[in-house]
Amino acid sequence: MTELFAVNLPLLIVVLVSVVTGLVMVGVFGYTSDQKAIRLAKDKLKAHLLAVRLFQDQLPVVLRSYGRILRGTVTYLRLAFRPLLFVVIPITLLIVQLDHYVGLVPFRGGEAFLITTQMSNANSLDEVSLQLPPEIVITAPPVHVPASSQVVWRVVAAKDGRYDIGIGISGQTFSKRIAVSPGVARLSPVRLRGHFWERLFVSAEPALPEGSPLESIAVNYSDRSMRFAWLDWNWMWLFFVLSLIAGFLFKEILGVEI
Repeated sequence: MTELFAVNLPLLIVVLVSVVTGLVMVGVFGYTSDQKAIRLAKDKLKAHLLAVRLFQDQLPVVLRSYGRILRGTVTYLRLAFRPLLFVVIPITLLIVQLDHYVGLVPFRGGEAFLITTQMSNANSLDEVSLQLPPEIVITAPPVHVPASSQVVWRVVAAKDGRYDIGIGISGQTFSKRIAVSPGVARLSPVRLRGHFWERLFVSAEPALPEGSPLESIAVNYSDRSMRFAWLDWNWMWLFFVLSLIAGFLFKEILGVEI
């Protein structure tokens, strides 16, 4: 009975955020766009399309109508571009942050996972050490991969929690945050040195110091799959579909031209 009423929290978050995003998109678009000009541009496009159908046996009329359709489409895109800028940038930032919570699945207590360290070169692989809190133990010897300058450890966490593991080399220690939880947690699959744009989208941790012998510290969180409408979804696809559906519904309710 408990499982029957259990809430799929990640799915609930995505559905609620999608609906709110659809509403906000329509509101922002309506507020920042020239609604009268957009309505006029759409009416003209409809008229030219109708002319193509009505006078399809008159080639000069059809060609003129196609030319006007092309110009009308350019006009409509120009009118829609400015309000779209107000929408696209905040939504991109929202997606990046939301992905840290619902895009990946935290490790479970007792589940084995991998910690991978990427070095600048293979000469210092033997100097690398892994420092773990008491709740996490190594379950296999480290694997050295000279071809890719990597060291990989397999570990297991005994219980749920948020832990900082350390990678020691040349008298320095570099930390990485790991989440072990049955629920939703803010996850960062990798900590990077440099790579600003990649770090902006995939990492939720500060950059490794410039000049450090490490390029990255990564853990192998699994991608989250969501069951919705009898299908398995990547959360981003589900977000886009639901926010578009919500946007079209709110468009009709609020009378906004898009």
